[in-house]
Amino acid sequence: MKSSNVLVIGGGIAGLTAAYELAKLDINVELVEKTPFLGGHAARFTCKATECCEKCGACMVEEKIQKVSQNKNIKIHTNATLNTISRNDRFYFNIHINGQNKETDVSVSKENDISISADAVIMATGFTPYYPAKKPYGYKVFDNVITNLELEEMLRNNNIAVKPSDKQAPDKIAFIQCVGSRDSKLNHLWCSKICCASALRMARLIKRRQPETSITIFYIDIQGFGNDFENFYEKAKKDIKLIRAIPADIYKVENERLKLEYFDHLLMQPIEEVYDMVVLSVAITPKNESKELADSLGIETYDTGFIKSCNKDDTATSNGVFVAGTAGGPLSISESAAQGAKTAWDVKKYLNKNQLEF
Repeated sequence: MKSSNVLVIGGGIAGLTAAYELAKLDINVELVEKTPFLGGHAARFTCKATECCEKCGACMVEEKIQKVSQNKNIKIHTNATLNTISRNDRFYFNIHINGQNKETDVSVSKENDISISADAVIMATGFTPYYPAKKPYGYKVFDNVITNLELEEMLRNNNIAVKPSDKQAPDKIAFIQCVGSRDSKLNHLWCSKICCASALRMARLIKRRQPETSITIFYIDIQGFGNDFENFYEKAKKDIKLIRAIPADIYKVENERLKLEYFDHLLMQPIEEVYDMVVLSVAITPKNESKELADSLGIETYDTGFIKSCNKDDTATSNGVFVAGTAGGPLSISESAAQGAKTAWDVKKYLNKNQLEF
């Protein structure tokens, strides 16, 4: 039986998991990542453990990177761009390496241009965070308006929340949920799945480390997550103010503080409140380059722009291209990892069938 080779496009949690599971099955894997680093957006997430593990999935990323980088069946290409794709009996790719990768500890290819052939391809190209500059919240205008991903990174690096304007701890923080998702004006009607969990967990983490900080979360509704959600949510409500409304505007006032306006549906009147920092929970949106890549590989995308996967219950219908992780739609870290593992087994079944036919 011939040796199989699989190309995994994307080094986020789904791609890492798929690559590792395939390698454990003694399948050769070429892992291509366009940035200098593995881990994707999830590598920016902070551990949110308070009195116990919160099962946020952040710790999974470093573990997967270590396992992938140490596996002899996986060859890693970071800072890499796919230039040419063709197919006869196999897939053929030309990959350009954009400079050396001195920043990363993993073993990477040294050539500038590489040709790779593969029996199957996994698209794990991830997502693009919604860029909220067009929203009336002053992002990139007011220093103390940041995104949830920027707060994740801040807590990961500094352990505490600080105002970007002066690096001092804020007294009052507001989270605004669903920025760029569940938005008919943008035709982004989907829920991004991770935002509620991320905001609530980060809010509780801040309260644990900075107990004097007052935190408010503005939301449309709170999406459940995990088996212990009800218990977690009851604890969160004791520490965090939850307001079912989305602010209309943000204005800067004295000392770089931020005034929010929203309509209180209980009091039936507009309310103004001032905060030191505002965190925008931005949407998971599809990557434009993922659609271009899907087109070149002969697979379809949904109207949303996310990629359609093959029917994984019938791998005989697959053309050898599989989709894993948020390239196919919003998923949490743990869901992306689980889907990456499932996709690896789907690829294995596809390869087995093709080898028998061969």
